[in-house]
Amino acid sequence: MSTKNIMIVGVGGQGTLLASRILGNAVISQGYDVKVSEVHGMSQRGGSVVTYVKYGQQVHSPIISKGEADIILAFETLEAYRALPFLKENGKLIMNTQQMDPMPVITGAAQYPADVVEKLSAKASVTALDALSLAKEAGNPKAVNVVLIGLMAKNTDIPYEVWVDTLKTTVPPKFLDVNLKAFDLGYNK
Repeated sequence: MSTKNIMIVGVGGQGTLLASRILGNAVISQGYDVKVSEVHGMSQRGGSVVTYVKYGQQVHSPIISKGEADIILAFETLEAYRALPFLKENGKLIMNTQQMDPMPVITGAAQYPADVVEKLSAKASVTALDALSLAKEAGNPKAVNVVLIGLMAKNTDIPYEVWVDTLKTTVPPKFLDVNLKAFDLGYNK
């Protein structure tokens, strides 16, 4: 098996780190070598968060360079746009359509770009969904990350049952039911 490169991007507080833990634990359970690298900007202040997850028979480095990501999992629209150069030709961009205004937009120094999903779709294979609405349907708006992991899980060779078992061992018990429901809502999209 060739190495798979998955880039998870979002804004601080969206659960990108939990998503990378779920992904990492799922692929480890299948016997793959896994490397994870987290890049924090101003994540505690709503800034960009990027996590690289690489897995395969043998992985030497966790870093994903431009043009190498098989999948980009984006928790926010503008973060998807920023990450696009990392997507390889024929890669998949899986994204939440939620928009969170960065500081320049909040202060009025800039405007949020218009029609981001359409612009991305013109350049890449994009699967976009309103993961926030599905997370709310699951019972917690913070479950956007697990909705997106569910959607991404369909694009891997890891069986559904492995993902469910991984959620059971990774997510705190008091949040498990909501996260299982969130995962299924994403997986069945």
